[in-house]
Amino acid sequence: MSYTINRTISGTTLDAVEDRIRAALSEVGFGVLTEIDVQTTIKEKLDEDMPGYRILGACNPKIAHQALGLEPRVGAMLPCNVILREVDDGVEVSAIDPVASMQAIDNADLMRIAGQVRDLLAGVVKDA
Repeated sequence: MSYTINRTISGTTLDAVEDRIRAALSEVGFGVLTEIDVQTTIKEKLDEDMPGYRILGACNPKIAHQALGLEPRVGAMLPCNVILREVDDGVEVSAIDPVASMQAIDNADLMRIAGQVRDLLAGVVKDA
């Protein structure tokens, strides 16, 4: 089982894809709580160059609240990360597959919620 939902978008920039992803996330009730510019961090900390790479920590508060009510420690697995990275043929978008990441938790109700989130994130990746 893959642990991410992926798509490569050609003929555009990392910034443009980020704008599209943020808009698509917002349309399905997610906000971006955290942002990490990995490329900049690696340059500042290690003085190494790398292609553009950003991590967006996305959260749907309503769904997160439901999940926390079922399994209080699930917060260790939140938020749902979406990465954007420059590749040879464009920008690859990868969102965590919550069903794959929740395999370690034996809770059928939580798995149903993870399935809903996977469907939402798959739509975001597809539509962005």
